[in-house]
Amino acid sequence: MPPLHKLPPGPSFILGQLLSWEFTSFVASVCLVHAGNEALGLNVPAWVILSCSILALPCILFAHAQHQYWRDGRKAASLGARLAPTVPMRLPGGVDLIATWAKAFNTGYIGDALVDWLAGGGQTVDLRTLWTSRIVTTEPQYIKMILSTNFDEYEKGEVQQAMGESLFGTGIFLSNGDRWKFHRSMTRSFFSRERISDFEIFNRHADKVVIKMKERFSRGIAVDVQDVLFRFTLDTATEFLFGRDVKSLSAELPYPSTCKSHTRPTHPSDEFALAFNRAQEHTFPRAFYGKFWPLLEFWKDAVTAERNITDKFINPLIEAALEKKNANGVDELDKEEGSLLDHLVRQTDDYDMIRDETFNIMLAGRDTTAGLTTFTVAMLAKHPEIYARLRREVLDTLGPDGKVDPDNLRDMKYLRAVLNETLRLYPNVPLNLRSTRKGVLWPSVDGGKPIYIPANTQLNYSPWLMHRRTDLWGPTAHEFDPDRFLDDRVKQYLVSNPFIFLPFNAGPRICLGPQFAYNEASTVIARIAQAFEKIEFDMGSNPEAKPPADWANGTGRKAVEKIWVRSHITIYAQGGVWVRMEEADPE
Repeated sequence: MPPLHKLPPGPSFILGQLLSWEFTSFVASVCLVHAGNEALGLNVPAWVILSCSILALPCILFAHAQHQYWRDGRKAASLGARLAPTVPMRLPGGVDLIATWAKAFNTGYIGDALVDWLAGGGQTVDLRTLWTSRIVTTEPQYIKMILSTNFDEYEKGEVQQAMGESLFGTGIFLSNGDRWKFHRSMTRSFFSRERISDFEIFNRHADKVVIKMKERFSRGIAVDVQDVLFRFTLDTATEFLFGRDVKSLSAELPYPSTCKSHTRPTHPSDEFALAFNRAQEHTFPRAFYGKFWPLLEFWKDAVTAERNITDKFINPLIEAALEKKNANGVDELDKEEGSLLDHLVRQTDDYDMIRDETFNIMLAGRDTTAGLTTFTVAMLAKHPEIYARLRREVLDTLGPDGKVDPDNLRDMKYLRAVLNETLRLYPNVPLNLRSTRKGVLWPSVDGGKPIYIPANTQLNYSPWLMHRRTDLWGPTAHEFDPDRFLDDRVKQYLVSNPFIFLPFNAGPRICLGPQFAYNEASTVIARIAQAFEKIEFDMGSNPEAKPPADWANGTGRKAVEKIWVRSHITIYAQGGVWVRMEEADPE
């Protein structure tokens, strides 16, 4: 028999459970009841014994969960603490909570279910689904402990690693301990330099973006700016990582669904991009079901097939880089600045590690910056007065055709504020995960007892919800207002409590390339501002892009959204962001 990790998810999970004490108890109970039946001569049919025993298994699981919860409560009391308040449930195992969360994920606004649950629990609650604790928090003091001050007490847990292994492999995202430190040391030095070659890549591909959009607008047809910006970041990411881009911007842009007479030919990059997206779409829903996710993908890991497609592009590049190293030696490679792949090959010959690391960085570099630029353009379309002010700054700094570089970028402070405000309201990763390595105490923030979090408890913290809390950001927290990063509100809210703003995480595991993301996003947004005088939504281009009608009855930003904001691992707009732009007078 192959090892467990080589089996399909379902059989692997089932065989793993056969070794658990719950199943051992179940088998023992069947044997004891059968033996007692024989000894006493009761002649109870075997099928009755088996049926009753099977029905008893959920009772065993429930009893075990209740005992563990009772034991954790006793431990908390002995420490003068309490457990986190639990979200009320109506069905066993919190099946109703899972259904509510899944429904909100499919048709609701991000955080819909969580915001109500958190409001009833003081911003920190225990979502006990399938008899397993899942702590959810938006409290910056606790998030600071997780990410920074008590960093060594938390890790990427076993369940999280199992859910994400087929997507991330052995890369930096799911690594812990010494392996994580090695990954970090391999890539950190490459991101620590602000290289002029990066801006050359950004400017060259940003020019392609403008050319593609001008051509489409000249024909009176709207553009899905999300699609074109995801192509932009895919091309820049693959060139930065591998020294060769997939040339997705050379493909024809998609047409609105209302343009029935136009068809778009396929492009070689489409297969890579679609597989890249589907891999994330298959991974995220696993979080709803925790360790039981393999039962939903019983005979086939849905992500592996998509990774195989993306690896068809990545593998030949890694092989060529390793061959080059073997032929020329490390000393010869060190004479070239090269790509991140070249940088990794200088440090290791581990093929799987190089492949997974580049994939991890590509996912971070492509999707997060694409999300940032997409939602920035959406906000500029919604707020023409903000776009006019941003455009004046860009033209005053760069003129109509100047290129972004490290020096002039520092002068465009309003551009940086616009990007920060987009990251505040639309952080790329709305919900993040950790796990406790041992039992920990969280100090009280409401005057009550501290909160005890047992070992191996999954923790979920939400920058999306934290960034919108009015008690942290003031009464205008739900408004798009870049000036909050330029006026006295910076000191009033952010300087005194910097952990209320976490678009790139924080602490030792902070994103490796936040400045890289700012540079890339600034370059393409500035180039758009140079080329186009006005931006406006085209709501009729794709009916599937409109948010559900009942959102208008919601509160906060949900009620005013013009696009359908959704999330897998990172956020995106369902159906795209369709806009029209008015080309600027070159004079």
